[in-house]
Amino acid sequence: MKRALVSVTDKTGIVEFCKELVELGYEIISTGGTKKVLDASGVPTLGISEVTGFPEILDGRVKTLHPKVHGALLAVRDLESHKAQLAENNIEYIDLVCVNLYAFRKTIERGAEFAEAIENIDIGGPSMLRSAAKNHKYVTVVSDVNDYPTVLSEIKQYGDTTYETRLRLAAKVYTLTAEYDTMIAEYMREKAGLNEKLFIEGDLVQSLRYGENPHQAAKFYSLDKDAPYSLANAIQIQGKELSYNNIQDANAALNIVREFGDEPFAMGLKHMNPCGAAVGKDLKEAWLKAYESDPVSIFGGIVATNQIIDGEAANLIKFDHGEKGKSIFLEVILAPGYTEEALQAFSKRPDLRIIQFKLGETKKTKQYVSVNGGLLVQDQDLEMKTITEDMTITSCKPTEAQLADMNFGWKIVKHVKSNAIVVVKNGVTCGVGAGQMNRVGAAKIAIEEAHSRGVMDGMTLASDAFFPFSDTLEYGIENGVCAVVQPGGSKRDQDSIDYANSKGVPMAFTGMRHFKH
Repeated sequence: MKRALVSVTDKTGIVEFCKELVELGYEIISTGGTKKVLDASGVPTLGISEVTGFPEILDGRVKTLHPKVHGALLAVRDLESHKAQLAENNIEYIDLVCVNLYAFRKTIERGAEFAEAIENIDIGGPSMLRSAAKNHKYVTVVSDVNDYPTVLSEIKQYGDTTYETRLRLAAKVYTLTAEYDTMIAEYMREKAGLNEKLFIEGDLVQSLRYGENPHQAAKFYSLDKDAPYSLANAIQIQGKELSYNNIQDANAALNIVREFGDEPFAMGLKHMNPCGAAVGKDLKEAWLKAYESDPVSIFGGIVATNQIIDGEAANLIKFDHGEKGKSIFLEVILAPGYTEEALQAFSKRPDLRIIQFKLGETKKTKQYVSVNGGLLVQDQDLEMKTITEDMTITSCKPTEAQLADMNFGWKIVKHVKSNAIVVVKNGVTCGVGAGQMNRVGAAKIAIEEAHSRGVMDGMTLASDAFFPFSDTLEYGIENGVCAVVQPGGSKRDQDSIDYANSKGVPMAFTGMRHFKH
């Protein structure tokens, strides 16, 4: 008779699985809570102590760490010396192991005390899994409830699982134990104050056709299955597969959307920089303002909003303001939800990628950037200061409308590639100067863009970092800027303050920069 050793924390489907194994001629060996569940359901089981001849001791800390378990799992079955040693020690083969591990992650995520976390470090489970996986030539090892049907089906069809399945299951085991050990190591290292090692664990979301360019292979992994504003956890409702560049752009868009909470906000984005953004009394107003701020650059871009898109808004986004039936070519639309009417409107463009993302509070996390031979790791830039009148460092104070634009521009410029200057008016971007080698050059691009749209004055200028000289400020004020927000912190701040005072232009210092390299 074949034997299966079963000891699971997640008991989903375990009774049904074991009942079928018994019908297929397996004797079930079990432990602790699993044995109680199986016994209560009428599944005949053999207690682990009956196999080892040794009681479970130390409150269950030691029960399966025994030669009659690991010898039964690790024996090379076509090696005569191994067969003889098993016979000499009265050890019977174990042909199948079904084990999943103590829920260590759930224990620490609910804020358990250190002592409780330690008790939820599984010892016997990983040991059995690794022994069985090592000897997968002979032993089937099951660590995932989703594999129960495949295992049962193959045993019914072939009398045993296939080698290919056993190899795949063994690989899953070593992945599981690696993840489990990494999780424990990270927890213990944090407690011990150690930081000389970095562990990264990710789950494949999709293989991509290519990376930034067709000759670059690429894959997309998830690092946090619960993160809000995340492409890794979003639902794609329609359209072609997301490309590497789509994902980069969409991620940049979601980072901007996150800044606005539930205030109606819409934006267009190209190459990871906003090309039009606005707030409004509702989504329709916000979108029309955003689109009108730059109807050219949005071509082939991404649209993102923090509002549910209804049918009317969908048609405004899909067409040129609903005028002349002229279609706008877009790559991706991102929203927290869509009505049926909206999805119907977008369905006429089957290649258009429609993505629904999850809202929520973003927890502090790390940001990883690869460099040749290494990784840079930093805290994600989640800080955002609200601009208030008392942050004004000029004698002239901003109006309420200017304060609103300071806050709007500050949220946008934070996400524009440095050197970055954004000019806004009435909650709408007028011009964006991104990624320039000098700050005055970024200001010229932003203001010239605003002028080309007919916005000549009344603008608020936001800068992601301080002005090293007053030239950027001088150019801005001479060309229609009437309020300024910047971090401050330059040795020559006073030059800018004096110039702003001389022109009666209010300027606020945030004390926080937002470089984006």
